Amino acid sequence: MDRRSPMSIPAPARSPRISPRCSPCSSPATARRFKDDVEALPRDIEKLIYTDLLPFDITGGPETREFLYRVADISCDYVEKTFDRGCKILDFHQPEQLKEVLDLEIPSDPLKLEQLLHDCRDALKYQVKTGHPRFMNQLSCGLEVISLGGEWLTAAANINMFTYEIAPVFILMEQTASLHAHFLHVSTPYACALHFMFTSLHSHYSLKGAAATMGLGTDNLVLVPVDAKGRMIPAELDRLIEEQKAKGNTPFFVCATAGTTVMGAFDPLHAVADVCDKHKLWFHVDAAWGGGVLLSKSTRHKMAGVERSQSITWNPHKLMGVLLQCSTVHFQEDGLLISCNSMCADYLFQQDKPYDVTYDTGDKVIQCGRHNDIFKFWLLWRSKGDSGFEKHIDHLFEMTAYLVEKLKAHSDKFELLNDEPECTNVCFWYVPFRLRTMKAGPERHKLLGEVQPILKGRMMTAGSLMIGYQPLDDHPNFFRNIISSQAVCRDDIDFMIEELDRLGYDL
Repeated sequence: MDRRSPMSIPAPARSPRISPRCSPCSSPATARRFKDDVEALPRDIEKLIYTDLLPFDITGGPETREFLYRVADISCDYVEKTFDRGCKILDFHQPEQLKEVLDLEIPSDPLKLEQLLHDCRDALKYQVKTGHPRFMNQLSCGLEVISLGGEWLTAAANINMFTYEIAPVFILMEQTASLHAHFLHVSTPYACALHFMFTSLHSHYSLKGAAATMGLGTDNLVLVPVDAKGRMIPAELDRLIEEQKAKGNTPFFVCATAGTTVMGAFDPLHAVADVCDKHKLWFHVDAAWGGGVLLSKSTRHKMAGVERSQSITWNPHKLMGVLLQCSTVHFQEDGLLISCNSMCADYLFQQDKPYDVTYDTGDKVIQCGRHNDIFKFWLLWRSKGDSGFEKHIDHLFEMTAYLVEKLKAHSDKFELLNDEPECTNVCFWYVPFRLRTMKAGPERHKLLGEVQPILKGRMMTAGSLMIGYQPLDDHPNFFRNIISSQAVCRDDIDFMIEELDRLGYDL
């Protein structure tokens, strides 16, 4: 095996097939109409600086509009290229190379708007196109145009979400979306004591961060063993709770995971809830990744038992495709947040305001000020409706099933870690030609683990495909392919299979 840096190892000579196989979503006619509108605006924008725009120049309305149109035009060009399968996902440069290409210095004096527009273009030119149909690297993939529109308007409104008087419309949108996401209908008693927390061995690392932040310490977070599919073992949870009780410690919290980060596993929620009921512990469900399965009749069974939890976290920016960032937390007990977090700051949360002050949300949360993440979510949901989001989720799972089918059909080139994935995470090793006849065993396993990062380096250099990799437990590095983009079609999966073999055949 060549021991040079992964980025310096050339790919095989066969040329990549990046040209479109599905119809790209770009619309040259729309772009021309947009640019025609811009042409009607003042043409000396390039010579101006920031003080020639609103609010510094009260007559600068036309110039402000043109500058923003041009920024929007740059953004629209980027969106069209994102969905064009004939474009690379990225133009990869090493950090030192990118520093040479980009002008990142902060000047002493104001720069002209012309330079700022160049800066905007350059920032996107070297950016990874996470909305590209062949970007399958993260849990949050794809680009929903409606949600993008919502994000643009959110930025223009520049609203802080702590009181109704500041954000009346968006506060009501939060309540509407929260009520519509009706997964919590529980009445289990709540008991809290500050000692030990329990979560799956494959849970998100943020649980360790939470234990540290709360002052419990990471040693007071107990990791519960998982089965072969990565699901928490309820009997082990019960045993570990009893073990801590026998030592005189006080368990108080259990976090089950609905869609683990790597394997996409769903813990058995009913069984975990039974253990929590037995010991009178708080039952939380981390559905940040997998919560979207509730939107489809064919997948919602994966979260059976969530209705017995006291709280749930859910990230619509993942499986549902809402633009980053959009994270939610839901509690069964009404008024719990205000009772826990209220500091009654009377300079913000006056009780004699001319409206119902229960709509002021800032005193419910520890950070007070919050970014408006609801509008892009609400707007996207309005655009699709429940039925549209059901089709959305079903499509992701259909594409996942197709990928598994294709990998199994090429079992000489790919080895699956999870041949029946519970979410859209598909974990596998690519097997280069020289290892296909090698006897299975620790040495071959080790070599497979060494191959995957080198192949990832070739992917990035080619810019044709992006898939994440990582080790897990005793497994060496393997690829974790994520399908959470609506743009992915069967042709993209076929391309992925061929491109991985093209790039990795000789490793």
